[in-house]
Amino acid sequence: MKTATALPAPGLLWGNYPELQPAAPRPFAWWQATLNACLGRLGAGAGERHLRSLRSAIAAAGPESAHAFDRRLEELRRNFARRKLTEPLIVESFALVAAACERQLGLRPFDTQFVAARIMLDNRIAEMATGEGKTIAALLAAASAAFAGVPVHVVTANEYLAARDAETLRPVYDMLGLRVGVVTQHLSAEQRRVAYACDVTYCTAKELVFDYLRDSLVRRNQGDELEQRAARLDGMPMHPEAATRTVLRGLCMAIVDEADSILIDETRVPLILSQAQANSGERPFYEHILRLAQGLTAPLDFRIDGEQRTAELTSAGREKLGASPASQDAIARNRRYREESVCLALAALHILKRDRDYLVRDARIVIVEAASGRTAPGSAWSRGLHQLVELKEGCATSPRPVTVAQITYQRFFARYLRLAGMSGTVAEARAELLAVYGRAVDRVPLRHACRRRVLAPRLFTTPELRWKAVVERVAQLRRLGRPVLVGTGSVAESEELSRQLSALDLPHAVLNARHDSREALIVAAAGMSGRVSVATNMAGRGTDIALGEGVVERGGLHVIQCQYNVSHRIDRQFLGRCARRGEPGSCETLLALTDLPERAWGVGLLKLAYRGRERIVPRWLAKLVVGLATWREERRHRLQRRRLCEQDIEHEGKLPSQRRYS
Repeated sequence: MKTATALPAPGLLWGNYPELQPAAPRPFAWWQATLNACLGRLGAGAGERHLRSLRSAIAAAGPESAHAFDRRLEELRRNFARRKLTEPLIVESFALVAAACERQLGLRPFDTQFVAARIMLDNRIAEMATGEGKTIAALLAAASAAFAGVPVHVVTANEYLAARDAETLRPVYDMLGLRVGVVTQHLSAEQRRVAYACDVTYCTAKELVFDYLRDSLVRRNQGDELEQRAARLDGMPMHPEAATRTVLRGLCMAIVDEADSILIDETRVPLILSQAQANSGERPFYEHILRLAQGLTAPLDFRIDGEQRTAELTSAGREKLGASPASQDAIARNRRYREESVCLALAALHILKRDRDYLVRDARIVIVEAASGRTAPGSAWSRGLHQLVELKEGCATSPRPVTVAQITYQRFFARYLRLAGMSGTVAEARAELLAVYGRAVDRVPLRHACRRRVLAPRLFTTPELRWKAVVERVAQLRRLGRPVLVGTGSVAESEELSRQLSALDLPHAVLNARHDSREALIVAAAGMSGRVSVATNMAGRGTDIALGEGVVERGGLHVIQCQYNVSHRIDRQFLGRCARRGEPGSCETLLALTDLPERAWGVGLLKLAYRGRERIVPRWLAKLVVGLATWREERRHRLQRRRLCEQDIEHEGKLPSQRRYS
C-alpha cells in the first residue's frame, strides 16, 4: 500500500449504513487455469516482499515500557483520526498490537502473521497454511482498522470459533482500548445491537446475513439514502427510531476466516428470511401428496438425479398421478402443482437421508449443513419440502414460511466497502474470487517446511471392504502410539465406523452433529498418544489439534479421509489437520466406489467391471478416477454458482427458494 487509503465508517461522508451496490461479476471460464498460474506466482512474490519490508520495521517500532506503550497508543489514535492507512501507521499499529499480545497472552506474533494481516489491509485474500495462526493475523488487521473508527466484522466458520476467539483476544483488545463483541444465534435484537456497536465484532456468516436482511426490512420504510442525508443536513432526522431498530452499522469492513468455504463453497444456496404463515389445511394436503409419492415406483414412475438432488416424473408416473383419486384440496387438483409437489415428496423420501442431511432432535427436523457437518437450527427447506420431511419422520408439521427477504453470500459480501479474508486452501479459487468479488489472492510464506506425507488414495469396490481396511489401519497406528483422526461423510457413517471400532474394543471418540457441544473437549484430546477420533468434516475447519508427549517422535497425527468431497480444497482442509507448524504427520484417503458420483468418468465402468467382487482398485486407477470425478464436480458447482449469481443480479430479491431461516 504505497498511498494513504481512506477507510469507511458510519457518518456524514458514508451515511448511517455504509454499503456498496455490488457490480456484476467479471466473466471467467476458459482462461481460468492460466490466470491461476500467473496469480500464484505474483501472490507468492507479494508475500515475500511484505515479509522483507515488515520484519525490520516492526522490530524497530516495539515500545520499550508500559509508559511508552500508553503514550504511543494515544499518539496512534490521534494519527488515525483522519481514517487513513499509511505504511508508517500500519507498522506502528502492528508493533503496539504485538506488544499487547506479548503482555496479555504471553506470545508474540510471527513474521508471517504480520504478512497475512498486511495483505488483508490491502483488501486481499491471504492464503495462509493451516496451523500458521490465522486468529492472530485477523487480530492484527482488525485492530489496525478499528483504530481508525471502522466497524470490523470478523467472520468465522462457526459459533464456537467466534465465541472462542472473541474471549481469548478480549484482554488484548482491552489493553488497546478497543471494544470487542460476539454474535451468536440465541442473542436478542438488543444484545446484537450492542455487539455490533463494538469496534470489532466476531460472528458467523449466517447470523450476519440474517441480521442484514432484518435490517433491510426496517430500512425499506426509512426512505432512500439521499433522503436520509438531506434530512441530516437540515438537522431534521426523518426517522428518529431507525438507530434503535437496525442492529448493524452498515457493511464497512469484513475479515472472512476460511474465505474459500464462505465465499465459494456455501454460495450455491440463497439465504431466505421468512415468517411463519399459519394454515390449518396444509397438513392434510402434505399427507395426500406423500401418499401419492409412496405409491410410485422407480424407475417406471420416476427417476432420481443424485447429482442435482432432484426427482423427475416419467410419462407413466404422470399418467398414474392423473388416475389417482381426486383430492378435496383445490390446490392439489391443479395438475402442474400436484406433480411439482409429488416431486418434492419423492426428494423427501429418496434423496434426503436421516443422519446425513438432517437429524431428528426433540421430535423436530434439524438440518445438517453439508459443507461443515454442523447443525443449522432455525433453518428449513422451502416450498413445502421441510414439512414433507417432517411427515416422513412422524414429526409435527411446522407452519409453511413466507419469504420476506433473501440474498446470496455472493451478493451480500460484495456489498462490503472493504472485504478481506484468509484461508489455507484458497489457491484453486483465485479466479472465481477475482471474478465475483474483485479480490486477488496473495500467498503467505510458510514459517516451517511442510513435513506431511500424503499417501496414494485407495479405492474399494464396497463400503464394507473400505471400513474393514480403515479399522485395520486404525488398530495398526494405535499400536504404534500415534493419534488417528478419521473423517466420514455423514453422522450415520461416523456411527457405523464407531460400532465397528467398538466391536474390536478400540477406544475412540466421535465428533459429529450430535456431539457438537463436546467439540472443544474432543479436539483438545485428539492429538494424544494412541487417541482415535472419528469425525465428520466438522473437524476440518478452524480447529487446531495439539500433539501430546512423544507423538512427534512417533510420526505425528495420521488423518484418514473416508468421504468423497466435491473439491480438492475441502480435501486439503481436512487432510491439513496433520503436520502443522512443521510437525511430522501423514494422511491418506480411503473411498468406496459407492462414494463417487454416478456420472463421473470411469465410475460406471468400474462398478460394472467389479460387480459382485470385493476388490481393491489399483492405486494408479483410483487416483485417476477420483481426480477426474473431482474435476468434473468442481466445474459443475462453479457453473451453478455463476448461474445463481447471474440470476440474483437479473431478478434481485427473487431467487428460487431453497433454504430459509425464521
